[in-house]
Amino acid sequence: MRQLFLASSSPRRAELLRQIGVPFTLLNAPGVDESVYRHESPSDYVRRLALAKARTGWDSLRGRHPSLTASAVVLGADTSVVLGDAILGKPRGATEAKSMLQRLSGREHRVLSAVSIYYEEQTSIAMSDTVVRFQDLTEALIDQYVATGEAFDKAGSYGIQGFGAVLVESIQGSYSGVVGLPLTETMALLSVAGIPVWQAVDSHVSGLGKEKQ
Repeated sequence: MRQLFLASSSPRRAELLRQIGVPFTLLNAPGVDESVYRHESPSDYVRRLALAKARTGWDSLRGRHPSLTASAVVLGADTSVVLGDAILGKPRGATEAKSMLQRLSGREHRVLSAVSIYYEEQTSIAMSDTVVRFQDLTEALIDQYVATGEAFDKAGSYGIQGFGAVLVESIQGSYSGVVGLPLTETMALLSVAGIPVWQAVDSHVSGLGKEKQ
């Protein structure tokens, strides 16, 4: 059976893989420049980053542990919150977090989540596109949420799997995609690569390099 390597520092993606019973090794791959190209659409942006993260992870693995690449599958992913044509990244502070939440208040936005795998010198990619609607947010609620600290490492300044769940009025599409890894699409890619879900429940996670939190 092939061995899965997760090229991501996201604890949410790691938890989602554990949820579906897929053992993996955390891969401390070099970072990828997440700047948006001029005239790049949000979907192209998300797909490009997911592919880049998987390929960068593969190159890192090959450079440090070449003997492992024969049976390795490297997974990379990217998730972006999109309002209109604007990509809302992680806020750089409380003021920006509040501004994003004010813009999302009472409106629909999209969450694009792409997942890519790299193995045998080839890549495969899939993407989910989910519509999320926020309730009307009062200034007091926004202030209280930002004060929890949860907004600061989340695209769009909220986490649907955490305190931010109460901000969401409705969702149409992939819940796990909004969290950070669309599981239906991930399962399909891993199946083709020879990695089944629902493996032994006592499978553990190991790490190559220093794990980021």
